[in-house]
Formats: sequence, structure tokens, C-alpha cells
Amino acid sequence: MSQKVLLTGGAGFIGSHTYIELIKAGFDVVILDNFSNARPDVIDRLEVITASPVTCYKGDVLDGALLDQIFAEHKIDAAIHFAALKAVGESADIPLEYMNTNIAGLYSLLRAMDRAGTSALVFSSSATVYGQPDQLPVPENAPRSYTSPYGFTKLACEQSLEQVAASDSKWAFGILRYFNPAGAHDSALIGEDPSDIPNNLMPYIAKVATGELAELAVFGGDYDTPDGTGVRDYIHVMDLARGHVLSVKALLETGQCHTVNLGTGIGYSVLDMLHAYARAAEKPLPHRIAPRRLGDVASVYADPTQARDLLGFTAELGLDEMCASSWNWVSRRKNT
Repeated sequence: MSQKVLLTGGAGFIGSHTYIELIKAGFDVVILDNFSNARPDVIDRLEVITASPVTCYKGDVLDGALLDQIFAEHKIDAAIHFAALKAVGESADIPLEYMNTNIAGLYSLLRAMDRAGTSALVFSSSATVYGQPDQLPVPENAPRSYTSPYGFTKLACEQSLEQVAASDSKWAFGILRYFNPAGAHDSALIGEDPSDIPNNLMPYIAKVATGELAELAVFGGDYDTPDGTGVRDYIHVMDLARGHVLSVKALLETGQCHTVNLGTGIGYSVLDMLHAYARAAEKPLPHRIAPRRLGDVASVYADPTQARDLLGFTAELGLDEMCASSWNWVSRRKNT
């Protein structure tokens, strides 16, 4: 009998791509999503891609009664927790919302898992827990801190999981610190599709490429980097999805916790991304330099060695594949 995974936030960008990889790996999957930043037709698209019906509950991870219902109706072997707010800038404006959704949401899920006797959880963390890193590439044992309320919530969640695991050996947590996910599924049926002005770089560039935005605002042009713009480790969303499958498999097979970076180990600047996307779209993409955003750091890119050693994970797709798949997705969506 197939093992069953609960995917909170499973209709979102990373969650939907991970759903596909889980199905391909032979898991049964149940999605829980409140659709605050996901479109309902994602579920229909997932059914087309996987050629199978999708089990999806519309609701919030803070709803303990709904979680209890899901665990009662399905024998959940593990959960992957994506449901969270994730914009650095917005978190400075509404920190309480971020703390409630991100921290209290995790606690709500953990309590429901405890009541149901499910003890394996993959947690969607972030490279923001490294704050302003003092070494590059960043290893998992680098000092942790935060530069925004969003980063604070991710660090608080990590520390909470560490405390819970230390209290009882039944718990198995996979903490995945991602760097910057980008790209889309090669079907061009799903991809990053923010409902308003995007917070991540690639969908912002995509809106410039489609003509929805006149230009790219580059936040900061005077960082201590080769071209003055921020440098990040971008990872294709399908590589990231594979990393989640490897993580949940490891938890279920070994019962041992792990914390790993999911990145490529390569740093690309904002202008590197802009130029790669222009190549994919075959058109010039205008930009302007804007003031730095609160909480942003100059450079962050991963040391991915531990993910390779513990999970057998290595990123396979590069920046050009990220941009080409994104452009296929957004241009198809605009013309349908």
C-alpha cells in the first residue's frame, strides 16, 4: 500500500510541483490549501499532468478541527509543510500576521500530527535563517540569525522543531533551507503565479517580459558584488521538488532528523537573471535601480554538500533552464 503524505500549501508554487514529484515517486498525496496565494484551477492542472484525481481540502492549517478531520479520513504517514507567508518586505509591515500564520500554523499542524500519531514532517525553511552570512558558500552549521520578521518566523520554527525532536525521539523532521526557487514544470501548465505584484525576482521579470510591467525594479545597485546587484542561489523548482521527495523518503526510511541546504552552490546576480530571461524571451527587458529593501543582504548562496551526502540530492537544472521554463509557462498562460 502506498504511503500517504499531507501537503499543506500544496496548491502553491513549490507545493504543486512537489505534488507531481511525489505522485511520480509512488506516494498518495492529500493537499490542504486556503488558496490565499494559489489559483483554484491549479488542482485541475495537476489532474491533467498526473492523469489522476487530486484529493484537496480547502482550509487553513490553523484550523485544528479540519486537520483532525483530514487525519481521521486518511492514514497520513508524513507531512510536508509549505503553508506560510513568505515576502520579506511585507513581513516588516504586518509582522503579527507572519507570526500567526508561520509560527502558530506550524504549532497547529504539529499538535494535530501528535493527536493522530504521525511523526514525520518535512519543513519548508529558508536561507533567510542565515541572516547576513559571514562565509560563502553557506554551510548548514553557519550561525543563524534574521534580518526581517519573515526570517524570524523561519528561525523560530526551526528552533521549535529542534526542541520538539529533543523531547521525544519519535519525531523525525527534515528541515530544508531553500535558496531561491525559480522556473516552472515542463508541461507549462503550472508555474509561479502570484496574485498581485510579485515578491520574488523571476515572476517580476516575467511580468516585464509579458508587458504587464514596464520595467524591472532592481532593489539596490551598490552592493559589494561584481555588478552591484544582489547575488542569490537560484534553484529550479523541479530540483527543489525532488529534494522534498528525497527528504520525506529519508524520514520514513530512517526515522532520523536532517537539516540541509537545497541550492545549486552557484551565485547569480539580479542582472544575471535579467539577462538570462531576456535570452529566453528573445527581447530586451528594461530595468531601473531602486532603493535597497529592508532585510535584504548582498550575497547568499549554498554549500549543498550535506544534501548530497545525506539525501543523494544534486541540482540538475541551471539558470537558462529556469528562465526558459518560466517563459514557456507565462507566455502560454498569457495566450490562453
